Amino acid sequence: MSKIPKRIAATVVNSLQGGVVPRVGLEYVTVGRKSEIEALLRDISIIEDGGASFRFVMGKYGSGKSFLLQTIRNYAMKKGFVVVDADLSPDRRLSGTNGQGLATYKELIKNMSTSTKSDGGALSLILEKWISNIKVEVMTANKETLNEIQFNKLISNKIMSVVNEMQGMIHGFEFGTVIKLYWQSYIDEDEDMKSNVLKWFRGEYLTKRDSKNAIGVSEIISDNNWYEYIKIFALFLVRAGYKGMIVLIDELVNIYKITNTTSRQNNYEKMLAIYNDMLQGKANYIGVIMGGTPQSIEDKHRGVFSYEALQSRLETSKFSKEGMQDLMSPIIKLEPLTNSEMYVLIEKLAQIHSDLYSYSKIITDDELIKFLTIEYSRVGADKNITPREIIRDFISLLNISIQNGNKSLSEIMNDGKFEFSENKITDDEIHQEFADFNV
Repeated sequence: MSKIPKRIAATVVNSLQGGVVPRVGLEYVTVGRKSEIEALLRDISIIEDGGASFRFVMGKYGSGKSFLLQTIRNYAMKKGFVVVDADLSPDRRLSGTNGQGLATYKELIKNMSTSTKSDGGALSLILEKWISNIKVEVMTANKETLNEIQFNKLISNKIMSVVNEMQGMIHGFEFGTVIKLYWQSYIDEDEDMKSNVLKWFRGEYLTKRDSKNAIGVSEIISDNNWYEYIKIFALFLVRAGYKGMIVLIDELVNIYKITNTTSRQNNYEKMLAIYNDMLQGKANYIGVIMGGTPQSIEDKHRGVFSYEALQSRLETSKFSKEGMQDLMSPIIKLEPLTNSEMYVLIEKLAQIHSDLYSYSKIITDDELIKFLTIEYSRVGADKNITPREIIRDFISLLNISIQNGNKSLSEIMNDGKFEFSENKITDDEIHQEFADFNV
């Protein structure tokens, strides 16, 4: 493994210790999930060709669900896609009567990211880059000298060709009108109008009157229509030179937690509409990946499966089982990382930790195995332990070891009091599993 820069090492270690997924440095700690990643990458190639995709990624808290979504996010941006992402919450839903759906849209647009602006807020950069690219095209295609009026006219014609293409879509006329306003404010160097236009794209006008007064457009993005504008954005982004749009929505458990049955069902109805759009060819250059726990998806009383139309589309085939699931189906179920994969992961973390705190890696292969033996031997670990728990314990162990240089890692581990399950993994079993593994 190549040496990791300290800035990235700090982000990786601090994020993982805090139980969250780092936005940078994932390539240094990615382990396993090969089949799941390949399945999602196939979706991305379909989206690049003008198709659409909808997937659920299902896993327990700490199982690596968010890690997988972040990995796909980083890959898609490097591939030339624009990625938008949002975590659902009590105030952010797919549908709502008090701005909850719009809040999700606003979060998605706020987090709009590209390879050159991976931390979000890329909307204005995308629009500026699009106009700059058109200017270069016009200049390249017209070798003769053009005055400013002629030059801007040719650019306007190219912009209008994109606008006209979008006007056949639902709400495409309004979107196209606002695109033209942005171009006009660009020509006029009207920063106030440009700012007002960006506010419209970000869904910040709450009433039609406010929008009409600010930019002359009476239509606004709202709880009811936000998804239609996401679809238009996907097409526009392709015309702006990107490969498409990937939409990541995590924490579906916040829909599961909605106590009002009607409100909860309205959210699942919106989910169904998005799902049908993707699979019926009504959307182009867009992929949606939603992340949730098994309970939030499979519970037939309050989960996604409580909505019969979704359950009938998503339920797992009777031929699919643990170790042999259908990764082409809409739901990707995350299976636990194997002991070998966890070994590789903590070995990588040990190296990153030593790079960050500038010490020679002092943990041995036997100590790595001993640590995993302890972790997997706790009561209930065979069914309930997650990578998040193991990672946090391991980083804590490394932190303690460098602060207590007079004690070996084995001594620190022996100081702990652990309860063992009846099916505890012995040292011999761990050693046997890693017998053919070379570090």
